[in-house]
Amino acid sequence: MSENNQLYDEKRYELIVERLKNRGVELIDIAEITYSLQAPYLSNLTLEICMEHVERVIKKREAQHAILVGIELDMLAEEGKISEPLQTILMKDYGLFGVDEILALSIVNVYGSIGLTNFGYVDKNKPGIMKKLDNKVSNDGHCHTFLDDIVGAIAAAAASSVAHKYAESL
Repeated sequence: MSENNQLYDEKRYELIVERLKNRGVELIDIAEITYSLQAPYLSNLTLEICMEHVERVIKKREAQHAILVGIELDMLAEEGKISEPLQTILMKDYGLFGVDEILALSIVNVYGSIGLTNFGYVDKNKPGIMKKLDNKVSNDGHCHTFLDDIVGAIAAAAASSVAHKYAESL
């Protein structure tokens, strides 16, 4: 990878971290979900290891694209800039919509079947920050239809990355 591409990828990573923060999500929030997924299987797992894997996931270009698209769609919905009926579907986080999960799966699919099963679990249970982001809980005018699934996908992918790297060593 050329130096210009590495610089661009790093700037995109920093932009994503900033956008997540502006939407109420810190990377540590995601790392905590990752930790909760893998701690039962790895006795020496630390939050710091989980944080490294969350960062690793977010630095992947495919993940970056999905994150940027999802956050952008949520923001456009908040601003009322999406045409109907999609505007209402996004603002109400309609249960049968499913496109939010499909976008999130593009992050998880990079990490194999364990990522997929972890995502299913966090999507259903909404641990940690995901519960706060879930529109069915928050009626403050914010749209997190895509963000809660993106956060879950990052955590699930990071948990899969941890499992692949440390399953035999910790």
